[in-house]
Amino acid sequence: MMSWKHIFEKWDSFEDLEPNLIQELKELKSDPVALEDAFYKELTFGTGGMRGVIGAGINRMNVYTIRKAVNGLAKYLLDHTVNVKDRGVVIAYDSRHMSKEFALETAKVLGSFGITSYVFSSLRPTPLLSFAVRYLGTVSGVMITASHNPPEYNGFKVYNEDGGQITPNQASEIVTYINKVEDELSVPYLEKKELEEKELLNWIKDEIDNAYLDKLQGISKMPADKIEIEKEMPIVFTPLHGTAAELVPKGLKQLNFTHVHMVKEQAIADPEFSTVASPNPEEHQAFTMAIEQGKQTDATLLLATDPDADRLGVAVKNSAGNYQVLTGNQLGALMLDYILAHSDAALLRSGRMIKTVVTSELGRAVADYYGIQTLNTLTGFKFIGEKIRQFDRTGETFVFGYEESYGYLISSFARDKDAVQASVMACEMAYYWQQQGKTLLDALYDLFARHGYYFEHMQSITLKGKEGSEKIGFIMDDVRREPVEQIGGLKVVQMEDYLAGKRTCRDGNVETIELPKENMVKYKLEQDCWICLRPSGTEPKIKCYFGVRGTSEEDSKNKLATLQESMNQILQGTIEV
Repeated sequence: MMSWKHIFEKWDSFEDLEPNLIQELKELKSDPVALEDAFYKELTFGTGGMRGVIGAGINRMNVYTIRKAVNGLAKYLLDHTVNVKDRGVVIAYDSRHMSKEFALETAKVLGSFGITSYVFSSLRPTPLLSFAVRYLGTVSGVMITASHNPPEYNGFKVYNEDGGQITPNQASEIVTYINKVEDELSVPYLEKKELEEKELLNWIKDEIDNAYLDKLQGISKMPADKIEIEKEMPIVFTPLHGTAAELVPKGLKQLNFTHVHMVKEQAIADPEFSTVASPNPEEHQAFTMAIEQGKQTDATLLLATDPDADRLGVAVKNSAGNYQVLTGNQLGALMLDYILAHSDAALLRSGRMIKTVVTSELGRAVADYYGIQTLNTLTGFKFIGEKIRQFDRTGETFVFGYEESYGYLISSFARDKDAVQASVMACEMAYYWQQQGKTLLDALYDLFARHGYYFEHMQSITLKGKEGSEKIGFIMDDVRREPVEQIGGLKVVQMEDYLAGKRTCRDGNVETIELPKENMVKYKLEQDCWICLRPSGTEPKIKCYFGVRGTSEEDSKNKLATLQESMNQILQGTIEV
């Protein structure tokens, strides 16, 4: 590969460069560090696709990096899938800067290969894209989104013909094709007018929405007569300037929830996400406006979905009358318990619950209580989707899947985390417990009393740029070179190195981890506690996950605080080296 300076010069001398990128290159010339960061490497195409800051350069999201990725994807599909040109690819996009433009660029490059595209005429949630792949029978799907990243980001997510995110093996093969594209500035494409004339570009309106809503109504665990009852439970919903503003209210209306109050200021599809510091329902500040409206309407439940509507956050009133945001682990365990308690036991004999290795063990305890087997996957819903596809062959039954980062799937008519499904189920569940004289917090503490007080926490360290990326790599190498024997006074029982694929026990025994390789290390500690370290796949961060189980809330919180303090000291010492 030529040096980054030569690549920059190639871009700088390209006569047909997009006008907005010409201006950005001029500005970058006065900032050598930013210029190098934009060109020193290609934007990484990972297991779900690629995500990055919008701008000029091969390490940025722009029409040229999109075209290169689509060119590789098209060649991969033609070589590995049947009837590609006729079956086509479905494309959706969210509310971010350049989303619709990138969606159209995807169709333009696919069209140059004679591959038909089905593009939504307006923004749609990620789970609807997953559903659309299955509904239309396309060979692939593309979602233009950066989920809950800051406004300057966008992304390109690829889905396989099953409607799930591409697997690591599929991603690796696609990358091979992408890397064969020598010049991202000269990738062939057709103009929009020509695509439409050749019927290679088809615009989707309401057909997929209606089919999805039909399926959505079927996930309810309420008897038909209960569904017909008008439910006056007040609900406040915010789509956080994203894509769920229509489907969530429609889904709730199907179950006769009649008091749904939208946060109107956040129902606007604003790519700047101007009313929040971050459009991430994991961040409690994202609920600020919903809490204000909740107080005005005496809402039982607050719902917040991220911009592409694959993640859901929920807040409920506590005993002090304040709104408390449930963690993803807590909401997932509650939904799992509700679903299993209201399912036919005979149908659950082959039932499987799927969670990730950094998701709370409370879910496993709930599943065990109902006689349901739990399967662990690596972090990322793509692995849960892949497992569901295997069930189609093995006859196992998918009952629920979730991850701690606010991602849930109730029914497999979609094959990615689905905040629309989760919103409807959360409201149904809250209504059920309300009829029993309880809140969701009451129900949660019932679970703690039955299974133990499971508490979790995740913290991340942001290390930006080339130097930050190198430091993250150094931290992961260091924890492998210098394994610790105890953390926070608790002995390490096992160390799991998912990159090496091995589990080392305290007695010296080494076991094989039957999961794909990933740059992640997990410490299993005494007293059902654990810590996991992994670099983020989408942001310049290293994430540290903590999980504890205690005999009381106080016991668990004390354990959690001790582990955090101890691990912070270990990490800070490594960073300062």
